[in-house]
Amino acid sequence: MTKTVRLTMAQALTRFLSRQMTEIDGRRVPIFGGVWAIFGHGNVAGIGEALYQVRDELPTFRAHNEQAMAHAAIAYGKASFRRRFMAATSSIGPGALNMVTAAALAHVNRLPVLFLPGDVFANRLPDPVLQQAEDFSDGTASVNDCFRPVSRYFDRITRPEQIIPALNRAMQVLTDPAECGPVTLSLCQDVQAEAYDYPESLFAERVWTPRRLRPDRNELAAAVAALKGAKKPLVIAGGGVLYSQASDELAKLVQGAGIPVCETQGGKSSLPDDHPLNMAAVGVTGTSAANRLAEEADVVLAVGTRLQDFTTGSWALFKNAGRTIIGLNTQVFDAGKHWALPLVADAAEGLAELGAALKGWKAPGAWTDNALKGKTEWQAAAAKVTAATNAAFPSDAQVIGAVQRAMGSAVTLLHAAGGLPGELHKLWQAGAPGSYHAEYGFSTMGYEIAGGLGVKMAKPDQEVVVMVGDGSYLMLNSEIATSVMLGLKLTIVLLDNRGYGCINRLQMATGGANFNNLLKDARHEVLPDVDFAAHAASMGAVAEKVASIAELETALAKAKKNDKTTVLVIDTDPLVSTEAGGHWWDVAVPEVSSRPQVNAARKKYEEAVGSRQG
Repeated sequence: MTKTVRLTMAQALTRFLSRQMTEIDGRRVPIFGGVWAIFGHGNVAGIGEALYQVRDELPTFRAHNEQAMAHAAIAYGKASFRRRFMAATSSIGPGALNMVTAAALAHVNRLPVLFLPGDVFANRLPDPVLQQAEDFSDGTASVNDCFRPVSRYFDRITRPEQIIPALNRAMQVLTDPAECGPVTLSLCQDVQAEAYDYPESLFAERVWTPRRLRPDRNELAAAVAALKGAKKPLVIAGGGVLYSQASDELAKLVQGAGIPVCETQGGKSSLPDDHPLNMAAVGVTGTSAANRLAEEADVVLAVGTRLQDFTTGSWALFKNAGRTIIGLNTQVFDAGKHWALPLVADAAEGLAELGAALKGWKAPGAWTDNALKGKTEWQAAAAKVTAATNAAFPSDAQVIGAVQRAMGSAVTLLHAAGGLPGELHKLWQAGAPGSYHAEYGFSTMGYEIAGGLGVKMAKPDQEVVVMVGDGSYLMLNSEIATSVMLGLKLTIVLLDNRGYGCINRLQMATGGANFNNLLKDARHEVLPDVDFAAHAASMGAVAEKVASIAELETALAKAKKNDKTTVLVIDTDPLVSTEAGGHWWDVAVPEVSSRPQVNAARKKYEEAVGSRQG
């Protein structure tokens, strides 16, 4: 007879989570790094009590904002190359809805996180309960239905035994390279507290390791034939290279065949910046070296990338009309985009088999030499825009140069949204795989500081540097206090351009008037004068406002020696961005306007759209 143990649904859930394991470097470790929780109505009595019982095996961390704690959980999964991940639980209503933005972020970026929002009463007897949003036409609806379109798997637990199959499905999705993304188990609050006789086998320790899919013979043969016929081959390295931990296989392939490599935002650091064949960033925020090759390439091997518009220049970057794209990806949906030759496989396995099949074949020497020359030219251009300056309001690029000189490439650099991703993608010289951490798939303002906290939890021995603009900082900064509370040191460089500088530049580029982006151009009676250093210090951080690039470099050297989170604030110019590199991006300009600037921008837009090959 099956042995059982009587537990509440919430107790069964937390006990199960604590018994799931993985292997990293030959060592068995818990696959869940912990649970982020803000308790409230709908989760404090059920899952809150259950988490207390397993607090030694499954640590619980308290945050200050539900969206931020979910960002930290997601960043932990990304920094762990999706090998480990975290869960996040909230109350029903506003607590749950605060996490939906983070769920969308994880969904877009294909990152594992388990959401455990509280929900309404399954028995409906006390309805409407506190924080319940009633639907006049649907008695089964709850605000947690908002998680459905941004979850890879969603389940509402209305009976205690339903958690058994739901947990199995959750783990399958969280650990699957192709399906990986957010899972939401919506926990009806009365069911959290209901007991059931669960089979003891549910709580047996289980080890989950990545599935490494090998390529189909026919797809591999087609890819090899295309590459061997190439005169101008190019590799685009996406985030899948990092998640597969395929950097070594990528290096072997391109070194053996002499194929230049360029990197997406998600794939940057797949190869170190100083690798001779790494042309660095590609696309809208790309280097001149990478984009020139992409325009000419006749065969593009796209590895672990979803080929979004910033990578492809809205499909205007690849100008060779006879080009062939090979989509090496675990996800069929991505592998076949834009009529690509699909090569459905794990990145490491696929690259290894391609390398073996291509052994002895090399790209034409003139193409490789041309790439190396272009890299040298780009490095000179990048050095110029990142050089030290005495300007009162330095550019973002000059601040990046200061951070790079002071901190080196051994740090993990994190950023998201606004103007910094464009500049950092081009200019930051990444070192080890995973040392460049961008959230640009969903471009979520407010990710930076919480994300930095998650990275530090995943990589406690690493120096984690967060670069953030004033607009994003004002949206979500509360986890500075959490980082201090947990003793997890971050170095935060805050660039204050007094508004949303990136969008202001885009507004100007599309012919728009300066309107509602920079603070001076927004409706106001008094211009804000935020003392960011004082604000950060009030949350326990070491904080300083610096007046120049030289002062910033000195302050960064001091920050290295600090034992707690440091925030360094510097004023920057909102109008300057790096002109070198880059590419057109499809941002629709109004067809009719009373402003001549808009009409002129529309004419240029139509010309660009008309020249698009893809």
